[in-house]
Amino acid sequence: MKPVDFAAFVDELARLSGEAILPFFRTAIHAADKSQGGVFDPVTEADRAGEAVMRRMISQNFPSHGIIGEEFGSQAPDADYCWVLDPIDGTKSFISGMPVWGTLIGVTHKGNACYGLMHQPFTRESFSGDGSSALWRGIGPNQQPAERKLRVRPCESLAAATLMTTHPALLAEGTLDAFRRVEAQVRLSRYGGDCYAYCMLAAGHIDLVIESGLNPYDIVALIPIIEGAGGIVTTWDGGPATKGGAIIAAGDRRTHEAALALLRL
Repeated sequence: MKPVDFAAFVDELARLSGEAILPFFRTAIHAADKSQGGVFDPVTEADRAGEAVMRRMISQNFPSHGIIGEEFGSQAPDADYCWVLDPIDGTKSFISGMPVWGTLIGVTHKGNACYGLMHQPFTRESFSGDGSSALWRGIGPNQQPAERKLRVRPCESLAAATLMTTHPALLAEGTLDAFRRVEAQVRLSRYGGDCYAYCMLAAGHIDLVIESGLNPYDIVALIPIIEGAGGIVTTWDGGPATKGGAIIAAGDRRTHEAALALLRL
């Protein structure tokens, strides 16, 4: 499958999932709690509708491919090509009417993240990457379609860095102290954003994203975007990020190394 055909198919997945999800945004939608008494983990009819349409299209067009999705589980996850889907990354923002959520569509080839897209149908923008380049597409100041290449910004030290995490309360047990060590060293720390934070890193607006307790569908689509923009995404021990866990993304390898040193203490 040629890259241009692959990208076009992902764009179609994003369009159709957006059509399924967007009618529910900023409505009186009910959110069920998947946590079973733990930290509130909402799921909505919009989540399920968005994933269902993507899974149906993938199965029709690529029946030999695997699928890992947040809402409907795994199907042939060890296939050479595997689609990793999160229909609404940032459901808490979605049900609060905040536009910092997005649909994550990632693809792995033999376990390596090879293509990813984050689509936000409400703001009409998308961030995509294949590990060697990354692109933003949206609406420009003249209200016409626009696009530009994504590039991380240089950041020589933690003292000059802007750090984001979705929220410290969501960090996995035993990781908060490590996060706080890095947070104490940076110039600015901001909370919120989910997948948007990673895309803002790829776009050169922030320098670090540190989180823990992630699943593959939370991060796989974002890896080729950040790497395509010149950044780096690893686990806290410096390993591959495709299986999730404790994740650090950085635009500059110098800040990545400095943050890792503090996380490992």
